[in-house]
Amino acid sequence: MADALESLKERLGEVLDLTKVVRLLSWDQQTMMPPAGTSHRADQMSTVFRLEHERFTDPEVGKLLDELQPLEDSLDPDSDDAALIRLTRRDYEKSVKVPSSLRAAMARASAEARPVWVQAKAESDFASFLPSLERIVELKLEYVDCVADGAAERYDVLLDDYEPQTTTAEVRTLFDELKPQIVELIAELREKDVDDSFLHGDFPPDRQVAIAHEVVDLFGHRPGSWRIDPTEHPFASGAGTDDIRITTNYHPDSLESLFSTMHEYGHGLYSHQQPKHLERLPIGQSCSLGIHESQSRLWENLVGRSLPFWRLFYPRVQETYPEQLGGVDLERFHAGIHAVKPALIRIQADEVCYGMHVMLRFELEQDIVEGRVELRDLPERWNEKMWEYLGVEVPDDGHGVLQDVHWSSGSIGYFSTYLIGTVASVQIWQAAQRDLPELEEQVGRGEFGPLREWLGEHVHAQGRKYSPQETLRRATGSPIAAQPYLDYLRQTYA
Repeated sequence: MADALESLKERLGEVLDLTKVVRLLSWDQQTMMPPAGTSHRADQMSTVFRLEHERFTDPEVGKLLDELQPLEDSLDPDSDDAALIRLTRRDYEKSVKVPSSLRAAMARASAEARPVWVQAKAESDFASFLPSLERIVELKLEYVDCVADGAAERYDVLLDDYEPQTTTAEVRTLFDELKPQIVELIAELREKDVDDSFLHGDFPPDRQVAIAHEVVDLFGHRPGSWRIDPTEHPFASGAGTDDIRITTNYHPDSLESLFSTMHEYGHGLYSHQQPKHLERLPIGQSCSLGIHESQSRLWENLVGRSLPFWRLFYPRVQETYPEQLGGVDLERFHAGIHAVKPALIRIQADEVCYGMHVMLRFELEQDIVEGRVELRDLPERWNEKMWEYLGVEVPDDGHGVLQDVHWSSGSIGYFSTYLIGTVASVQIWQAAQRDLPELEEQVGRGEFGPLREWLGEHVHAQGRKYSPQETLRRATGSPIAAQPYLDYLRQTYA
């Protein structure tokens, strides 16, 4: 039986190696690949995805799992080996239902769609992206048909890929509790006159690059293991705990890149601090995208927008941009980065409005999967919901339905994890505060080691051993709850 376990681990290590090759191919396409290389990259992505899928769904894996059932039953359920067998069985039983040819076709469609989306977004031309989106949705629905047996809702299949063991109904219940109070808070705050004019002006990108690297180094990481690159839509990637690649987007008229860099730092740190001895096994990977997002939102908002952090870092930013910020005192700056102004772009949204951007996408994706909306009508439906939820008129599709990269990459079922993680980030921060009574003072002194270590122990080191909800419960003492997040918004903004 020990031989069977070692054989399984060897097989899983090879599968994860292929998964990480896919990540590197995708990272390269989004940062450095010449635009004309799309067809080559589509071939490569399709091939590697197919090989990865075939290697994992080989009947030999099923035989090994059957052979290991008695060992799993005899082990402590919390042990690494028991968790590995349990998790692998769950992944295998879902993946084996999907043909390798479909996995390859989905990878090809996404690789081919990305440059089409980039151009369509730049030209605000949804019609030019529509055929790519139709192909992606067609393949996604075929995938749902393969796996949906027993699912309460078809969307559950896609959500489970990003937030395992979480149902659409559970997310809907959470969002239904959040929505009325967020809408009410937006109505209260949108007319408040908060000056943030100094955040819009002349911010030379070369200086943004320098300060982005500075804040990542300040937050902390092992030397020689990180890099930052520009891209159209910020993301974090990499091929291991010591190969962390984050990206950001530099705008010459704003400082948004600073906050997106802090956001992606949180993602990168999660990968950086996952258990090294398990990094070629499924249980050594991230728990879910919701838990991943809790880490990015914690560093972006609960650290990166806090007054202690800006007491420390604002003089450095003023020094970098004396023309824009030299005459703006700390109190005025801190108020400005907390202005609540419903706007078009999700990744630039203030904390209060952010949730409504996510709910809009969550609802539209369900409509897509259930066939309640024609894809050609998405811009109209998007614009209607933006007006209904945020009172914002959408001037063009580049600032509307085309603003996010996700649908071009086939990531349908992803969006709700942004708000799940945002809600969870407050609970995790409050748990860290309980265990680290001097946390705010440490942030103000630039001492981020205690927070990194606490997150490493209570969140990152758990890997995928437990479900997202169990991981959160073990870190904070409770399952996900709307009220701490709502209280935080009111205390911070009202």
